[in-house]
Parts: sequence; C-alpha cells; structure tokens
Amino acid sequence: MDERMEAYYANVVDSVGDGVIVLDNDGVVTLVNPAAEEMAAVSRRQALGSPFRDIFKGENALNEMVAKTVATGMSVSDHENIVLKRGGRLTPVGASTSPLLSSSGERIGTILLMRDLTNVRELEDAVRQADRLSSLGALAAGLAHEIKNPLGGIKGAAQLLEMEFPDNEDLREYIRVMLKEVQRVNLIVEELLALASPGRLKLTKVNLHRVLSDIVLLQRRAAEDGRKASIQQYFDPSIPPILADESLLTQLFLNLIKNAHEAVGENGVVKVTSRVLSDYSMNQKGERRARMVAIDVADNGPGIPAEVLENMFTPFFTTKSKGTGLGLAICQKIVSEHRGMIKVDSDPSRGTVFTVMLPLIH
Repeated sequence: MDERMEAYYANVVDSVGDGVIVLDNDGVVTLVNPAAEEMAAVSRRQALGSPFRDIFKGENALNEMVAKTVATGMSVSDHENIVLKRGGRLTPVGASTSPLLSSSGERIGTILLMRDLTNVRELEDAVRQADRLSSLGALAAGLAHEIKNPLGGIKGAAQLLEMEFPDNEDLREYIRVMLKEVQRVNLIVEELLALASPGRLKLTKVNLHRVLSDIVLLQRRAAEDGRKASIQQYFDPSIPPILADESLLTQLFLNLIKNAHEAVGENGVVKVTSRVLSDYSMNQKGERRARMVAIDVADNGPGIPAEVLENMFTPFFTTKSKGTGLGLAICQKIVSEHRGMIKVDSDPSRGTVFTVMLPLIH
C-alpha cells in the first residue's frame, strides 16, 4: 500500500465518530482514533504500545470482551451496558469487538469499536418522561373540568355573601380569604389544563434572541427586594429565526429565567446563552435532517440536590412554599410539542444549567 492510500485510510479512521482501538495479538494497542482518545481520556501517545488492560484498568466488562476476542478470535457485538469511568465522568457506551484479519485470512489483531450513548440515553429518558406526561394528561383533563364547575359555584356564592355584609369587616375578611383560596385552586386547575391539553401550536418565524432579550429586560425590572443579581446574554448571531409558537416559547423561557434569578442571591449571576449543536440532529419522516439550537439558562446559585434533580419535571413536585409543582412539567410539555428536549445539570460548586434544545427549522 503506498503512502497516499495509507494516509487516506488513516483519515477515514480518524474521521469516524465512534471510538476505534486496534490491538495486536498480544493485546497491545497499535491504533487509537481521536474519538477513542476522548472516551478513554487518554492520548494516542500514551496508548500506543501499551497493553489494553493497563489503559482500561477497572473497566472489567470491556476488558472481558477484548480478552475473549484476543484469545479466541470470536466477535462480541453490541454490548450496551458498559459505563466508562474515565476523566472524572461516567460515559455510557456501546461496544463491540471483532478479529482483525490480513488479506490472507490470518488473524493479526483485534478491533474494538465504542459508541458514546450519552445522547441516546438522554433521548430515551425524554421519551419516557413524555409518555408519563401523556398518561397523566388524560387524567388531569377530566379532573380539571370536574373541579372547575363546583369551583365556579363556590366563587359566585362567596361574592354574593360578601355583598350581604357591607358593614361587618370581620366576616368580609373571612370571605376575602375564601375568594383568594378559590383563586389559588383555579390557578392550579388552569395549569393542569395547560399540561393536559393537546396544544395546537401557532407556528410563526420566531426570533429567539428577541424573545429572550425581552424576558431578560422584564426580569431585570421585576426583580424583587432590590437584589442586584446580574443577568447576562451571550447570543450566537448566526442563528436564524425558527419555526415555533412565540407565546409558548415566551412562557417556557420566562419560567426558566425567573427560576434561575430566584435561585441566586445578591451579586449572583444568571447567563442566557444560545448556540448551535453539532452533536444533535433530528430527522422526521418526510423531512430533511435538521440541526438543533440550544438555549442554556445557567445560574451560579447553590445547585440542586440529587434527590430533587431526579423529580424536577414530575407534576406537583415542588420545593417552593407557594409553588404548584407544575411549572417545569409545563416547560417540558412545551419543549416536547416543539419536538425538542430539555435537560438540567447541577452541581453545588458551580450552580445549575437548564438546556433547551429545539430543531433549527426556519
């Protein structure tokens, strides 16, 4: 094989998005592509010439797969229950091993392929959550309609009662409490209906940055108790208007930015960032492949405990004394209706980031 062809094949291997590691018959690494370097948190210089088991110490499942193929020449395919603990992070991967054969059919080594399943797992989680919300939605719609009728009767009767006692301030105060609580129940019912309704999107070309800038401006002006928390904007000017429901996106980002602003104390920072994602795309039947745009709402607050993080999008789960626990569930529904994804990452040392991913259809 001439040098030109060797360079060509080397470029092919380096350009593959999956991790490729090649071993000789003794289990020593002879080739590592950039994707594998990233997954293994090891440089090519460190890996080449080293035994595979030394590079992946503690990764028992992966070592067993490789050892089996090195010893027997058998292929082990599509093992998807491996979690790499490399570089201080956990990465779910799918792996397969196969023998490397020469042109004459002689076994001259082993090939390991690794695929980063992080994005796949996130998509699976999003689908499961959407299914749960769909089941809840049918129940919520019926329940909300049944509650609204008697609620209207209670409100009407309380208003009539208030008119009957114009001079009795004590009784009028009790009635005002009744009306206030009725209004609170009504708000919960309205949010339930918003969560349950099928939602017909009014799609128009929406300038995401204008929507976000307006929300940031409003949030700065509406800041309570004179807090001096800073809200910063970092927008990618290349992002075009997207096809979306502007009122629903406004509701979505208002909720997220308001939550972030409330999470930080005085002199805290909230950052709203837009970017185009290179590692996510969508492909609906009959549609061209579309990239995704990501909006990050990050705060440097105290972070969210792990047990709270697990239930963030569960309806009626809340840590706020006056919250209904439906806000983030509705946010997730809005994102789902736009065929996007929402995820949250939090750490006490650096705060919380909510990321909304939407298809870049314009």
